[in-house]
Amino acid sequence: MQSNFLAKLFTITLFIFSLTVTAQFNEEHEGSLEEVSLKTKIKESINHHLLDTHDFIFFSDSETGKHYGFSLPVILWDEGFQLFSSSKFHHGETVAENNGNYYKLYHNKVYRTDAQGTITLDDHNHPTQIKPFDFSITKSVLMIIVTGILMFFAFVGMAKSFKKGPIVKGAGRFLEPIILYIRDEIAIPNIGINKYKKYMPYLLTVFFFVWFLNLFGLTPLGVNVTGNIAVTFALALITFIITQFSGNKNYWKHVFWMPGVPVPMKIILAPIELLGVIIKPFALMIRLYANIMAGHIVLMSLIGLIFVFQNWIGSSLSFVLSFAISLIELLVALLQAYIFTMLSALYFGFAVEEHDEAH
Repeated sequence: MQSNFLAKLFTITLFIFSLTVTAQFNEEHEGSLEEVSLKTKIKESINHHLLDTHDFIFFSDSETGKHYGFSLPVILWDEGFQLFSSSKFHHGETVAENNGNYYKLYHNKVYRTDAQGTITLDDHNHPTQIKPFDFSITKSVLMIIVTGILMFFAFVGMAKSFKKGPIVKGAGRFLEPIILYIRDEIAIPNIGINKYKKYMPYLLTVFFFVWFLNLFGLTPLGVNVTGNIAVTFALALITFIITQFSGNKNYWKHVFWMPGVPVPMKIILAPIELLGVIIKPFALMIRLYANIMAGHIVLMSLIGLIFVFQNWIGSSLSFVLSFAISLIELLVALLQAYIFTMLSALYFGFAVEEHDEAH
C-alpha cells in the first residue's frame, strides 16, 4: 500500500517536473528565436544602408510589408536599351518583364532570367544567368546627381555675388573661408604659387563632393556613396590620371632613373618607384572607402543594440554611444574630404616639381 502511494507520488512529481522543464525550454526556445529574428532584421537593415539599391526607400513597415519611398529608372543594355521603372521588381520580390525579356534582382544586381525568375548558381555560388550592362539611376547615382546640382547652384550663386561687390552674400559666406583655406593651406604649399591655379577647380570639386556625400551618409536617408568602393575608385583614378598627365621630365626621371644614386641602385629603385606610382591612388581609394564604411557599420550596429538590449541600462548606454559616434563621424566626414584633397594636391606637386625646386 505504501509502495503504491510512493510510486504514484513519484509519477506525479516526475510529470510536473517534465511539464516545468518543457515549458521553460519552450520559453527559452521562443526567446532565442525572437533574438535570432531581431538580429537578422538588424543585419538586414545595416546591409540595406550600406548597399546600393534600385529604389529609394525611406523606411518600411515590417508588419504590413509596405515600403515608403519612390522608384528609380532601370536602364539596361541587353540586345538594345531596356528602360523601365524599378517598381516592376517590387523591391526584389517579383520578376520584371520588359520587351519580352525577364529580369530579376539578386543581391541588388540585375540578371536576365525566365518568367519564373529562376536563378541557378555555379559551384562558387555565382549566378549563371546573363548579367546585362547596368546603367540604372540607383540610389547612389541619384545622390551624386543631387550633390552635383547642390554644388553647382552654390558656386554659381557665389560667383554672381562677387560680381555685385567684394562682399559675398548668402551661402558664399560659408563657402568663402573654406575655399581660401584650400587655396592657401593645401594648393599653394603643395603645388607651388606658380602652378596651383589650374588644379584649384578639381581640388575644390573633390573636397566639397566628398564632404557633402559624407554628410548625406549621416542622415536618415540611408545613403552610403563614399562607402562604395566603385565611387572611391573613380575619384582615385581621376587623381591618378591628372597626376600622370601633369608629370614633367623631372617627375618621370625620379620614377625610372633616380638621380643622385649609383647605377645599380637606379635599376633596383626603378620598379619600386613604378610600384609606388600605382600604390598611391590605391591607398587613396582604400583610405576613404574603409573609413566611411567602418564608421557606418559601427554607428548602425550601436543603434541596433538599442533594440537588442531592451532594457533602460543597455539601451540608454547604446543611445549615448551612438550619439557620441555620430558627433565623431561629423568630424570624420570633414577630415576624410580634407585628407583626400591634401593627398591629391601633394601628388600633383610631385608631378610638376622642377629640379631646382626639389633641391
